[in-house]
Amino acid sequence: MTMDFNNPDFGTRTPAPKSGPPSVWKQSAVLVGGFAILLYVIEIVDVISGQNVQNAGVTPRTLDGLWGILFAPVLHDDWGHLIANTIPVLILGYLVLVTGIARGLAATGIIWVIGGVGTWLFAGSNSNHVGASVLIFGWVTYLLVRGFFTRSFTQILIGVAVFVVYGGVLWGVLPSDPRVSWQGHLFGAIGGVVAAWALTSGERAKRAGSTPAVRPPSF
Repeated sequence: MTMDFNNPDFGTRTPAPKSGPPSVWKQSAVLVGGFAILLYVIEIVDVISGQNVQNAGVTPRTLDGLWGILFAPVLHDDWGHLIANTIPVLILGYLVLVTGIARGLAATGIIWVIGGVGTWLFAGSNSNHVGASVLIFGWVTYLLVRGFFTRSFTQILIGVAVFVVYGGVLWGVLPSDPRVSWQGHLFGAIGGVVAAWALTSGERAKRAGSTPAVRPPSF
């Protein structure tokens, strides 16, 4: 074997291809995992503070309680409350994000606001409402109805799977245990439907525009 030292390409190496941005699967996992970690960090701070942090939840129809719209979904009564919400947060949050990060974050924001505002307006006085369940109920209904708005077979299948696993939680939108914020569940669920409708307007408009007009019969 001979080496051509006069070859200008001799001794050069082909640069390794640059890796592209992380896939949406990885991004979704990192985001929802980071959110879950944040919930645990906040609960640790709450315990250290003597459970004073959780008092920043939604207190209906008070000015200070308006701040709870922002903070309530990341606060929990105790470790049992947080642990019960952790698996649904990881699974449902991931499913919401994996079909589109921006859309999933927008859906979460809509659920967050509608769930909080509805609780602030309609929940009982002198109560404090906290917990990620407002997001969980919103994510459930968002995943359930989104496929019907988009007419996407894949998204409908996801909705069916979610209903099989988590459909039973929807009974939580009804008054039951006075210690449970059914108002947060109810308005979170409403927020999920609103988010699914609002964020699929483009698909619905495109489908409506592609539908051929019905011509009247000619005589």
